[in-house]
Amino acid sequence: MAAPALEKLSESLGSPEPAVRLMLSILIGYPCALFYRRCLFYQPPTLLHVFHTLFGLALAAFNFGTQLSHSAACILVQFLMLRLMGRTVTTVLSSFFFQMIYLLAGYYFTATGEYDIKWTMPQCVLALKLIGLAWDYYDGGQENLSAEQKNSALSSVPSLLEMFGYSYFYGGFLVGPQFTLRSYQRLVAGELTDCPGKPPNSAIPALKRFALGFLCLSIYTVFSPYYPDSYYLTDEYEAQPFWYRCIFILLWAKFNLYKYVSCWVIAEGVCVLAGLGYNGVGEDGRHRWNACANMKVSVFETTPLFQGTIASFNTNTNAWAARHVFKRLKFVGNKTVSHVTTLFFLAIWHGLHSGYLMCFSMEFFIVILERQAQALVRDSPVLSRLAHSALYPLIYVVQQFMHWFLMGYSLMPFCLFSYDKWLKVYLSVYFSGHICLIIMFLIMPYLRRALVPRKDRSLKKEE
Repeated sequence: MAAPALEKLSESLGSPEPAVRLMLSILIGYPCALFYRRCLFYQPPTLLHVFHTLFGLALAAFNFGTQLSHSAACILVQFLMLRLMGRTVTTVLSSFFFQMIYLLAGYYFTATGEYDIKWTMPQCVLALKLIGLAWDYYDGGQENLSAEQKNSALSSVPSLLEMFGYSYFYGGFLVGPQFTLRSYQRLVAGELTDCPGKPPNSAIPALKRFALGFLCLSIYTVFSPYYPDSYYLTDEYEAQPFWYRCIFILLWAKFNLYKYVSCWVIAEGVCVLAGLGYNGVGEDGRHRWNACANMKVSVFETTPLFQGTIASFNTNTNAWAARHVFKRLKFVGNKTVSHVTTLFFLAIWHGLHSGYLMCFSMEFFIVILERQAQALVRDSPVLSRLAHSALYPLIYVVQQFMHWFLMGYSLMPFCLFSYDKWLKVYLSVYFSGHICLIIMFLIMPYLRRALVPRKDRSLKKEE
């Protein structure tokens, strides 16, 4: 009976059945979190691990059937590596290579030319969790740790049941967010609450995240049919004027990103309701519920900067990559190499399609150019006055246009996957984004010489 009902629901919503299953699974987290608060909050951690494991397995079975065995196998192997290999670099490297090779093999054998919701989707979330777990266990035996590392370091190997409960926790198993095992341990110990010894007063903050996520989902549902990925490959798109094709890229990016925003914000609400989102007291004396925030929606909506959108989007994954890839490469002694390596890791973590590499390559060069432009405005008296003049509203509009065009221009290969598709679109807009970047890189040194006083350039070189 369930399958026909889901078919009818997906038909009425105009969405694929796997997408409907996914959204229902995220929403089911809310009554599950309520049940935990009302009935299980004072229960021992072992019972909570069992509850989280069984409920997470049920969600996995509902979405992926017997393919849930992939996640279970990876958790078991990770547990054995921690137990048998101890706190060693070998454990960390073995964990990294096993989880990534397993994930990439999954991509290779299941990949199609379309965006499919299959077992590799939660598997990519799980891979980061388990790799991060190996690092946190390793850090537990080290000295001279940063405050961040101390907060997540593990003093002992977790039990197998604890690892299953952590991995299958209903608030983060399917689409994230990322959180550490130490945070999960604090949750089941009843420590993540603004009322010590009692369930957290998180219903209102959770409801706000749900409402915001539902709003984003509504925007995506209403507008995304007008901007489908498939339109890029039609003769009609190629027949449109150049300006129209550019505007389409801009609007397509803006509305289609709400697909991710809505899922992450609604899932965050589940974590907040359960208490996992509790993040202590802020400087203003108010309790914060942003420990599991994967989106800074206000920044995402208002920033005119490419860097601002990156900093506001999928923030937990970005933080994980910064903590476990970028900062771990400190021994290289070169931030650019660390940055490139981190972006390359994120590209292959998303999948084996060439579009991912193109997307993150574009991100790297756009960020570098944007930083150079910001430095130019800061150091040039003329540009600084202009940026703070009455013309700023107009400048802001132009910035937003360029920002979202370049965002869509970079994101398009990410969504079209294969080079024959995204190359066709780049040809249709004459590689305009690439040309703009090349021109700006070429003229930036001349702009600095023309607009920045000589003494300021000298001071900059000394720094």
